[in-house]
Amino acid sequence: MDQLLSLTIQPVMFMLLFGYVFGGAIQTGGVSYINFLVAGILVQMSAFGATTTSLSIATDMRRGIIDRLKTLPILSSAVMVGHVTADLVRNLVSAAVLIAVAFLMGFRPVASVSDWLAIVGLLIIFTLAISWLFTIAGLLAKSIEAVQWMGFFIVFPLTFASAAFVPTESMPKYLRIFAENQPVTHTIEAIRAYMLGLPVGSHALIATLWWLAVIAITIPVAGSLFRTRILS
Repeated sequence: MDQLLSLTIQPVMFMLLFGYVFGGAIQTGGVSYINFLVAGILVQMSAFGATTTSLSIATDMRRGIIDRLKTLPILSSAVMVGHVTADLVRNLVSAAVLIAVAFLMGFRPVASVSDWLAIVGLLIIFTLAISWLFTIAGLLAKSIEAVQWMGFFIVFPLTFASAAFVPTESMPKYLRIFAENQPVTHTIEAIRAYMLGLPVGSHALIATLWWLAVIAITIPVAGSLFRTRILS
């Protein structure tokens, strides 16, 4: 419950801050800033929410919980899958709360039912990819503090150096090149386009391919690291 509250309150605070404090100074063309902002906050929230997987895994490894589970007739992967699934559910609940608050702030999407299904599907793939990535971080980290710093150094650059809060056209040249070609921006732009009835282009396909590749790589790596850790 504490994790769910923290995952809900933080993105709501970010949305209130950017929407009411900075929104008037940011030009987003013909789109209202709150309509522009929601997709970015939603993806950032999912990224930060996925980092709780690494904290949970690291805590289990250091408190002896894994040692107790080794005596039970369960698959070794069940621990990791359980944490990833729990964080996915928490993220979906937090996303629903975030969108409800956005409506109160003036968010007015035009997405159809199929568009919302595409948004949910993309968020699920994105959250799973980041969760499995941070599962590896949790297995490699030497301390809980190290896990927290890993999350900070990975999530912050990818979410802030993206199209989450400002159009990439307003960025300096080299930052713009990075922002426009990294997968978080493609994810945000795809979700934003679905929400606002804009052309999706290749954003959804590129984002999906990126995150499926991350999932395909991180699951076997995490499984190998986990087996190595519990046998050491």
